[in-house]
Amino acid sequence: MKKILVLCFLLGLAISPAFAQTDLTTFILVRHAEKSNDDPRDPSLSAEGEARAQKLAEVLAEQDIAAIYSTPFKRTRTTAEPLAQAKGLTVNVYDFRSQTYLQDMLKKHKGSTILISGHSNTTPMVANILLGSEKFKQLDEKEYGMIFIVTVSEIGKGTVTVLKY
Repeated sequence: MKKILVLCFLLGLAISPAFAQTDLTTFILVRHAEKSNDDPRDPSLSAEGEARAQKLAEVLAEQDIAAIYSTPFKRTRTTAEPLAQAKGLTVNVYDFRSQTYLQDMLKKHKGSTILISGHSNTTPMVANILLGSEKFKQLDEKEYGMIFIVTVSEIGKGTVTVLKY
């Protein structure tokens, strides 16, 4: 049922005249899926995390996604890979410490939809930067499955919808 609701909402975004404007860019922000205990510095996804990554690909299957970005860590890349494979895209690694990465993404993909796979601290931080306000706090370490859909005309001027998958 959740999948149907998410798909209906995302479909509504895709066909809404307000979101059809070419000057609006949609950022789909997700935290990586559940991680294993195999490597404290750069863990892989757990079996539950791999299932969630697959579910993310299923939930976003009908969405037109122009690009997929991830931090350089295994857990963020692996979360995005099923979707990238389904869309025929590669997972682009970005430096979340850069001062210009969001502006660069916006410039490169203006009018499109992109997905960013991040972390419990970077995902809400990116949403806040895109919105131009401190709306979200760092996610709890056990909190997974949130999708932040942020639509912007420029950095700092956007709207957000938060869903669970």
